[in-house]
Amino acid sequence: MGLIHLYTGDGKGKTTAAIGLAVRAAGAGKKVVFAQFMKGRETSELKILSNVPEITIIRNDKDLGWFKKDDEVQGRAYTEAHNRILDEIETFIMNGQCDVLILDEATYPYNYGIIDKERLENLLLLGKDHEEADGKSEADERSPEIVVTGRDADSFFTDRADYITEMKKIRHPYDKGIDGRLGIEF
Repeated sequence: MGLIHLYTGDGKGKTTAAIGLAVRAAGAGKKVVFAQFMKGRETSELKILSNVPEITIIRNDKDLGWFKKDDEVQGRAYTEAHNRILDEIETFIMNGQCDVLILDEATYPYNYGIIDKERLENLLLLGKDHEEADGKSEADERSPEIVVTGRDADSFFTDRADYITEMKKIRHPYDKGIDGRLGIEF
């Protein structure tokens, strides 16, 4: 039975923690699907993860820019991209090719309504017990371990997570006007 991990909060390290778990799982021979929402530009972690045979990366193939809630055209583009990512994830799970599923930055499209929420919810519910006719609980045998990252996690995520880690920002160089640095923030 897969459990649900949630890395949330306003501090640095949510994606980094998910990557650490992905590497650990791959090292144990598990098949990892690392699905990245909201992000389109190349990042340093993707370079190295793409060299690990047990890790499959699914993400948007182009950078859609910083999300603007009032831009309907951009919102539709994000929704299409995110739902395509869900299509790919579902295929990996149905084919038994996913032991660990990372849903990086998944809280944002959920909160902004730029993803099919019901499909995303169904992915998370795969690993949760359901009651059989005989009264026993049984989890779906296809259920991967699931990791969700992102700020402002909705109660849908917090109510279902088995692990919740909150990253809290105490201080960050961005507050002093220092932009993200290659190899450190991206």
